[in-house]
Amino acid sequence: MTLAKAFVTGIVTKTPEKRFTQNDTAVVGFSVDIDKNNPTLVRVVAYGQLAERISSTVAQNDMVAVEGRLQINSYKLPNGNDKRVYEINASAVEKISASNPIDSTSSQSENIVSFEQENTAQDLIDEDEIPF
Repeated sequence: MTLAKAFVTGIVTKTPEKRFTQNDTAVVGFSVDIDKNNPTLVRVVAYGQLAERISSTVAQNDMVAVEGRLQINSYKLPNGNDKRVYEINASAVEKISASNPIDSTSSQSENIVSFEQENTAQDLIDEDEIPF
């Protein structure tokens, strides 16, 4: 596992999925496509109040900016090939544009909603408790 600071922007591929850990901490997970020409998905996970706000505000096809820790997890597939999964443990998520803006003349700043993580994921949950 590799850890590094990451900042990505992209399109949300599926409406964020909210779940809860055994001790009732909200966890939200979604994927962001960071390259239109060559689809490249990055998994995003957020916890606590950040997860609650994302699940009620961010939808499929929204453009978002995500800041957090990049984790690169590797494992072997049943056929013996190596697989890498890129995941960002979000500390901040900013909605840049809505999937269905009211009109194309409205300024982007009207669509921006910013979320900041108040606690780090390590403060909230043990990594073994992540439900997905």
